[in-house]
Amino acid sequence: MLVTRQILEDREASTLASYATLSSASRGRLYPEPESGSRTAFQKDRDRVLHTAAFRRLEYKTQVFLNSQGDHYRTRLTHTLEVAQVARSAALALGLNETLAETIALAHDLGHPPFGHAGEAILNGLVRTCGGFDHNAQTLRIVTKLEDRYPDFPGLNLTRATLDGLAKHARLESGQHSLEAQLVNVADGLAYSAHDLDDGLRSGLISPHDLRGLPLWEHLTGRLNLDPNSVSEKDRRTLQRELLGWLISDLIAASHARLLAGNVQTPQDVAAQPEALVGFSADMSSGLKELGRFLRTRLYAHPLVLKQVSQAEHCLHSLWEAYIKRPGMLPPGAQARLEQSGLERTVCDHLAGMTDRYALEEYRTLHGVGG
Repeated sequence: MLVTRQILEDREASTLASYATLSSASRGRLYPEPESGSRTAFQKDRDRVLHTAAFRRLEYKTQVFLNSQGDHYRTRLTHTLEVAQVARSAALALGLNETLAETIALAHDLGHPPFGHAGEAILNGLVRTCGGFDHNAQTLRIVTKLEDRYPDFPGLNLTRATLDGLAKHARLESGQHSLEAQLVNVADGLAYSAHDLDDGLRSGLISPHDLRGLPLWEHLTGRLNLDPNSVSEKDRRTLQRELLGWLISDLIAASHARLLAGNVQTPQDVAAQPEALVGFSADMSSGLKELGRFLRTRLYAHPLVLKQVSQAEHCLHSLWEAYIKRPGMLPPGAQARLEQSGLERTVCDHLAGMTDRYALEEYRTLHGVGG
């Protein structure tokens, strides 16, 4: 049997929950174009994201630890894949459009600069006078302007439903974001909380003893009958697996309860809600907030991590000053955008697109430092 787009759309209509976002209701694209005969609009969006240069570069962009510090720490790419897995699992359980959730998840961090959140803060300071820098806004800029792959339009020409999902920190004129977009927003925080904890333990920058007193840690080690003060490599993997499973189960159950309590039947009902419907239970939210505070003070502010921040600051400031002073050093693609975007925004776009490795190589080349 040949499965066509119409058959796939009919499957969605017959199998997804009534409040899910159907690909047949994607609200079109900014630039009209024919849809695929064998893929839904959201499948087409997903495939376009996967084939971008911006997606490939995520492999060499920092999550917490620089890519050069070890092969087993999360990168921005592995974080993205973990968010997509969480989003797909929860979407399937809630009857949502898992392809839309996966697409938003795969694209949500395309705008992250090198050196993680430190790089974002540095770029924001450098371009504060011309609008600042935010990785969510940069993601939208990449998929609507900067990816140059098609002759008839800039960017990727994604559906409006996908673009709305990527604008996760802006309330839409029509109300709340789709449930799929809400889900990715929560899955993002879930994934980095769980895997930053795992990477912190793996690195030795935080110890099991440091975590004593945190409700999530006490619950998990107690439930698994593990010594909370001493965790083996195998125990760490078990804890990571159990934590993810627990978080996802709570997310699904709490979100489903809100949908029932609000008598949510359609996407229009979702948009009309005063608050987001997808999220954790109150107890889990409290536990995650405590974990987040712990990670900010004990991992992200660890002296070894802060040394990375200092390195990133020196590298990006140096490259910024060099490109601003001599725009002719910019690659041809960036130079072609100078007239439309202006010098500062063009340099910012170029720096934001760099991987950690490339930024450091450019710095060494600029200063004649051996690699």
